[in-house]
Amino acid sequence: MKKVVIIGGGYAGIYALRELVKNKNIKITLIDKHTYHNLQPEVYDLIANKSTFADVTIDLTTLCRGFNHNHLEFKNLKVRKIDQHARKIYTEEQEIVEFDYLIMAAGTRTFFPSSIPGLNNADDIKKLHRAITFKQSFERQLFEKIRDEAKQCADTHIVVVGAGLSGVEIAAEMAYYSNKFFERGNFSCDNLKISLISSSASILPGLKQDLINISQQRLKALGINIITNTKLQKVEDGYCYLSNGTKINHSFVVFTGGVESSTITSELDDVAKNGRGQLIVNEFMQTDKYENIFAIGDIAEIRNLQGEIMPPNVTVARISGTNAGKNVLNLISGKSLQKCDPKLDGILIALGGQYAAGDIYGLLTVKGRLAYEIKKYVFSSYRKPLIKLIKKGYAKLKRM
Repeated sequence: MKKVVIIGGGYAGIYALRELVKNKNIKITLIDKHTYHNLQPEVYDLIANKSTFADVTIDLTTLCRGFNHNHLEFKNLKVRKIDQHARKIYTEEQEIVEFDYLIMAAGTRTFFPSSIPGLNNADDIKKLHRAITFKQSFERQLFEKIRDEAKQCADTHIVVVGAGLSGVEIAAEMAYYSNKFFERGNFSCDNLKISLISSSASILPGLKQDLINISQQRLKALGINIITNTKLQKVEDGYCYLSNGTKINHSFVVFTGGVESSTITSELDDVAKNGRGQLIVNEFMQTDKYENIFAIGDIAEIRNLQGEIMPPNVTVARISGTNAGKNVLNLISGKSLQKCDPKLDGILIALGGQYAAGDIYGLLTVKGRLAYEIKKYVFSSYRKPLIKLIKKGYAKLKRM
């Protein structure tokens, strides 16, 4: 029986798994250091108290139980070494997992440049436990303001570094939440400030200008201070020092300035990688040296058939994960491989409360409540099938 291993239970890994389970005669092992699949784009709702931990996670144990596959297992392990020649995976828990086919789907992590002193203390909301810690810090700041408002009304200043999608969405949700908080309680000490720092000439670099304009207007309406063409140089003594020669005080800093590949890619020492550590794959999602090792989602440098590098997002994770799963099954059954040609469906940006902005297939720009409802529908259409599977898996576990 052929053994297929997926490392990483994120979006790409789950889509690959959904294809692989169609073959009931292979052994499938899903490995992840976490016990849950983190629905990363929805973490901002968690921070803004619009959802709970259960709403932004999918339990991987019950998910795997929910698939109708007798040879599928989930292993909560930390990968420490990959021997691509012996086809073995070594883990921190001293367990060795063998494979015939390997799908790398371990994703990325926030890149903290060592050239910026003090940045290691910034919050990283890509990690769910850090996002929860940040949520608690944010709420503590609000509590301290109202606790002390009769005696003093100290400034609270949150600095968000990086004005890509993550930075814009977290700044918008925090601003909306805090505005509603002070309005609902009629608290007098409502001087919480949020600054968004972009090293580019605008926020959301690379997106269409109308989306940038809509987002910028919304952020300003929420009271967010946008600082462009400026880089963070160091964080020290409660201040952020900027490249424009100014310094601004901060209560805490959120860094969303870039990503780098999971460190696990260094274990494949003879496989081609780019400058960010991402594995370079061909049109079938295979690595350059090994036809039995695939890379998908954010951990891979993925190009469309025109040679353009695709941005890391859920759409590319879905397409690449599905393609890799199909191609592993094709290799096993001796069929021809299918080329992967990812195309973006569009983009949707959460901008606080029931307000969003979006580009649909490059044809239509939407904003406000309509864009928000579309975003909710897209998320629900992904989550609902997984919820059915984990409920089915949970019922199986209860019968054991």
